[in-house]
Amino acid sequence: MNIFDNECEKLFNQMGNGRKMVLSTSLNDKVTSRTMSVVIINKHFYFQTDKNFRKYEYLLKNPNIALCFENVQIEGISEEIGYPSEQVQFLSMYKKNFKNSYENYSFLESERLFVVKPVYIQKWIYENGKPFIEKYCFEENIYKRKVCLLK
Repeated sequence: MNIFDNECEKLFNQMGNGRKMVLSTSLNDKVTSRTMSVVIINKHFYFQTDKNFRKYEYLLKNPNIALCFENVQIEGISEEIGYPSEQVQFLSMYKKNFKNSYENYSFLESERLFVVKPVYIQKWIYENGKPFIEKYCFEENIYKRKVCLLK
């Protein structure tokens, strides 16, 4: 296993299989953000939304999105993949991590499922009081870690 794959494996293990994240979308120079319930499967991010919401239109017209939580920023490409109710693995993970949302929304006719393929992830870490940035470039399979000198 190369260094990129090894570091990605560590990163995704730390993230777990479900968490709340902020999703940012943009369309026509307007950026919007909202908290979403996100499931992580095979190094991809999955969330569901209603096709009547503004974010749905934004996602369809501009699939370039950002997700963030804690000290992690994710840039990726989103794609609609159907109804949440048709995706057994997603449903299982969603129910486990977000039971109320699963019960209230996953089987609605207007719900749609999106997958996000990560393009770039950046994470701030601290070791012995020193700040570092970890960068994961998925298109080139490159991992970089550098110390940040803050003044």
